[in-house]
Amino acid sequence: MPITVSIIEDDRETRENLVELLNGAPALRCLKSFPNGESALRGIPLEKPDVALVDINLPDISGIECVSKLKAQMPRLQVLMITTYEDSDMIFRSLQAGASGYLLKKMPRAKLIEAIEEVHAGGAPMSVPVARKVVDHFRQILQPVSDREKLTKREQEVLTLLAKGRRYKEIMDELDLSMSTVRTHLTHIYEKLHVQSRTEATLKFLGRDVV
Repeated sequence: MPITVSIIEDDRETRENLVELLNGAPALRCLKSFPNGESALRGIPLEKPDVALVDINLPDISGIECVSKLKAQMPRLQVLMITTYEDSDMIFRSLQAGASGYLLKKMPRAKLIEAIEEVHAGGAPMSVPVARKVVDHFRQILQPVSDREKLTKREQEVLTLLAKGRRYKEIMDELDLSMSTVRTHLTHIYEKLHVQSRTEATLKFLGRDVV
């Protein structure tokens, strides 16, 4: 079964190009595209896509507010922000609202398809400049002692790589672990930090409140 995707993008040319790109990918299918957040809030819960691509700068409600409302209705919906903004506050506000990844529109189209497949598989894809900002922020944050004490050295290594935007396979290769071991570490991390997903775990490790 193809991965189903909905698009929320106000620029008509960009929206049409994204629809064409997705429908040209064998593993993907675009269900519908929306020009604004209000129409998306009405339509996406009916369409029930696997993944939503959401622009931040929408003409009515912001993309971030739209994501927050969609996630309240559809907790399992995977959301990728697609934007021109590299602002750190926008990045973290998007993640806090429920986005699982943050991509810049200037990224190669092949990478966008890969990112959709990755987020559907449980990943948290980020464009390189965005991941770099997350890493820079991570370096500046002094983690609460209580949180660090909960995690073993290996769990901290896994979570540090998650915060840098690494995929599961990259974590396996870098730490010389099997996929089952990586998943076991993630389960323990989620339990110790009282979170439900890798995005929430990353935000908490970066010192951001999880909403």
